[in-house]
Amino acid sequence: MNFDTLFQQQNALPSIPKVVQEVIDSFNNESVSIDEIAKKLIADQVLSAKLLRLANSSYYHASRSVGTIDDAVLMLGFMTVRTLVISTGLTGSFKSMPGVDLKQFWRHSLHTAVIAKWLAKQLHGNSDFAFIVGLMHAIGQLVMHAAMPEKTLQIDKIAGTLDARRVDVEQTSFGYNYADVGAELARRWRFPDNFATVIKACTDPLEQQPFDTMAAIIHLAAWRSRAEENKYSKEELEATFPTEVAVKLGVRPELMLNDMPPLAELGAGLESLVN
Repeated sequence: MNFDTLFQQQNALPSIPKVVQEVIDSFNNESVSIDEIAKKLIADQVLSAKLLRLANSSYYHASRSVGTIDDAVLMLGFMTVRTLVISTGLTGSFKSMPGVDLKQFWRHSLHTAVIAKWLAKQLHGNSDFAFIVGLMHAIGQLVMHAAMPEKTLQIDKIAGTLDARRVDVEQTSFGYNYADVGAELARRWRFPDNFATVIKACTDPLEQQPFDTMAAIIHLAAWRSRAEENKYSKEELEATFPTEVAVKLGVRPELMLNDMPPLAELGAGLESLVN
């Protein structure tokens, strides 16, 4: 199936709540009213309940209990609340997917997000941006499964969703891969251009000119998250470490292999985002 036909399939483009779309649009609108968005969030009971649960989680260390959306905006700040709203919208956008373990998929995506956020902080980058793009980096796989389930399930048999060879197998089979599809989805959801650029580049950041630091951060984070899911030994971690990308980024292997906090600690409190 060619790339354009893929997005014309009835199930390909997942729907997200209107208020989530408005929050995404706020990236492109400096004059957005936080109060207006807060009012709309309050009107969406499911979203606001999940948002408050996350705002009160250990991850955000709120100084006191967050009881309302207004409290959440006041205590966490609009940037963080926006990240949470979009993350909740993304993880809820695909309800079920034959042949895909959605729980595992979103766990891997969430781990990629928290590692990317941590790594971006070490490198003085935009950690909120790193988190959202980390969460979205593989979402193209879900679009492909939704739009052409039979063909994608054939790919699964050769290289599963957490297989490092997946990109090459898709490219050979279709002429595009999940990063291309994810980048197009980001465009269609009206994310700023840099979201699509990073998603497209993150599978092979050394190929992109000019070099994109954030794409390299997501690449390292996705590698580390896959390693966790596949339960790599210390030797396997060292053997598969993306050395060239890390060198270009200025990241020592020890930072990722020894200094990074355990994933259970990095993502503690965010489990309800993917459950």
